[in-house]
Amino acid sequence: MHDIADLESRGLPGVGVASQAFEEAAAMQAKTLGLSPALVFVAHPIQDRSDDEMRALADAALPGILQRLLATPAA
Repeated sequence: MHDIADLESRGLPGVGVASQAFEEAAAMQAKTLGLSPALVFVAHPIQDRSDDEMRALADAALPGILQRLLATPAA
């Protein structure tokens, strides 16, 4: 979350990616930090996934990431 805040403060668009298990925590942290970051959540868990499984998660997340990047206002 802090990385996205840093990017936004520099006028650079960013999208946070985390596993679904952290949706509530991300919402709480964003609220605490006064942010409304672009976020994409992927299937949980991440750890112990094979390289092929990680590529599949990334491929599935890419459209949402691109959509949020394109929706981010230019600085």
